[in-house]
Amino acid sequence: MAQRANPARRMPALLLAACAFAGAAGAQAPAPASSSTPARIGYVDMKRLLDNAPQVVAGRRKLEKEFAARDAALKADEQRLVELRRRQGTLAAQEADALQREVDALDRSIRRSRDTLRSELKTRSDQELDRSWREINDAVVAFAREQGYDLIVPSPVVYASPRVDVTDRIIERLRRDARTESP
Repeated sequence: MAQRANPARRMPALLLAACAFAGAAGAQAPAPASSSTPARIGYVDMKRLLDNAPQVVAGRRKLEKEFAARDAALKADEQRLVELRRRQGTLAAQEADALQREVDALDRSIRRSRDTLRSELKTRSDQELDRSWREINDAVVAFAREQGYDLIVPSPVVYASPRVDVTDRIIERLRRDARTESP
């Protein structure tokens, strides 16, 4: 006796086939009459853009200068802690206990300072990126309008041909803009 397939099991396959047919039919639909020229599409690799945009690079340098003194002080405290721990092994029990309290206090202080520094650096970094992001976004929009693009797609994408990649052209525009804004 031949087994009949359960209709509930065939349903997903039928839905998939129907969707594929509908998608194929939609893809073959004629373009609107108002569109006489093909759409011009560009792609922007956002990671490369954010890594190389002069506004972002300048923001990073600004943050490095802003946090350099506090970072150096933290590293000095960490070095002092290493020295205290090294010295602790050579002392008598009573002196070692007193030194242990100092080591513990310094260790807590370093952890607090490191956490505070990280938090403030993250906040400032986000502020700098927000400021730069507006400039970068404005540059992308201005580039697209000037060059007649209908759509600029940011990464991540599954695939973008090098032919539509406009990242380098936008980076160059940002560099020109940064040179004209510099005193």
